[in-house]
Formats: sequence, C-alpha cells, structure tokens
Amino acid sequence: MATVTLKVEGMSCNHCKEAVEGSLKKLPGVKSAVVDLDAKTATVTYEEGAVSVDQMKKAVEDQGYDVV
Repeated sequence: MATVTLKVEGMSCNHCKEAVEGSLKKLPGVKSAVVDLDAKTATVTYEEGAVSVDQMKKAVEDQGYDVV
C-alpha cells in the first residue's frame, strides 16, 4: 500500500468533501480517501500499480476542483 496527499483547491463544504472522496474511492486500487477541508487536502491510500496519481488528479478535476 502507498499513500499520497493531494492539495485540492475549491473545496468549501461537506458536499465538496463527499464529491472528492467519492470520485477517488471509485478508482480501482483506491482503498481509502480522506478529505481535510481545513487543510485543503485529500489523503489517498492505494495499491501501487493499480492506479496512478495522474488518474487520481483527473478524478478530482472531473468534479470541478483543482489539484495543485
């Protein structure tokens, strides 16, 4: 297992949190995704080789948020 923390801009409420977490959890190989609204981060635990960080970024960006 590996963990990555993505810096996500544009999240401001629980709906944002659920949208980002949900989009990440749908990806194959993602075991958990936890958003911290105050820190503007999404911490993802995943199986290396099953999903890439670029795929995670795209999933978040497809929800309308920016990964910086």
